[in-house]
Amino acid sequence: MKTEIIAIHSTFPETDKIIKCAKIIRQGGLVIFPTETVYGVAADYTNKKAMERLREIKKRPEDKPFSVLLPKKESVEHLMATMDTSVYKLIDRYWPGPLTIVVPSKEGGKTIGLRMPDNMIALNLAKAAGCPVAAPSANFIGAQPPTTCQEALRDLDGLVDIAIDGGPTMLGRESTVLDMSVSPPKILRDGPVTSEEIEQTTKQKVILFVCTGNSCRSVMAEYLLQKYLNGRDDVKVVSAGTGVFVSMGASADTIAVLKKEGIDATMHRSQSIEHVMLKKADLVLVMARMHREQLLRLVPDIEHKIYLLREFAQSSKGPDDSLDIPDPIGKPYSVYEECMATIREGIGKIAKLV
Repeated sequence: MKTEIIAIHSTFPETDKIIKCAKIIRQGGLVIFPTETVYGVAADYTNKKAMERLREIKKRPEDKPFSVLLPKKESVEHLMATMDTSVYKLIDRYWPGPLTIVVPSKEGGKTIGLRMPDNMIALNLAKAAGCPVAAPSANFIGAQPPTTCQEALRDLDGLVDIAIDGGPTMLGRESTVLDMSVSPPKILRDGPVTSEEIEQTTKQKVILFVCTGNSCRSVMAEYLLQKYLNGRDDVKVVSAGTGVFVSMGASADTIAVLKKEGIDATMHRSQSIEHVMLKKADLVLVMARMHREQLLRLVPDIEHKIYLLREFAQSSKGPDDSLDIPDPIGKPYSVYEECMATIREGIGKIAKLV
């Protein structure tokens, strides 16, 4: 019996078709689908019978594990048992994309390969399935990985329940597989992401500034430190806010005080703080104690790398309240200038430390 083929738009996947295929996965079925690298076979990673069937049709040895596709970066929290900053730097830089990372699993003593594909069909399918999706390439062991649905069916026609035809894959080669469970990390399979790119990403220091709206204080700190570092590529400086709901530009007065420093911040866009951003940072600098408390409620195990920016300024001496840098939003321009002066003092010290 031939496998049913269903065509799905690669850019705007039809919801009803995605739901149909996701239901098959949840019921223990197997689905051929495209990623940006090659075509894969999807199965419910938590369904023992589905996994046995997948291993059988793939003719895959018992000692060779399957990687799992995730619909979003934050999904790693449910499967991965590591706080390694380098892992989060790679996730943030290359996901969605052609990098599979092998990390310690929450199943004690085991490892698991994880990837977030850069393909709308794959992402929507993984999200709609509502379960971890095992996703090896859609071919027999030793055969060339397929880059079209037709190539996938050459091996697997009649062996899977349904095949999604989403057109040819974008890259046409399998993802890079990097084992982050060993030290030093080891590339298990060459792919689009090179060892040089991986090394550059993991060695780069990440400094994160956090305020509330990411339109005033953290923007001043981010752009000022970037100026002081004078183009160094071994340090990445970013900023975010704990209360950002809509991405907006920096406030007019923030742009004005930065302009006096010779800095153009007109292209800045605010962003909301999230788990991966915090975990990839080597140093997190907040503007007030309430920001520190908010971040620790979000990710408790980053306490060792969070500091108040004013702790690095000489003017911080005094009662605890003096460690907060007040929010200048809605206040006169002179308050923005005072805020910049305090931030400048702290940034000067940080620039020397990194």
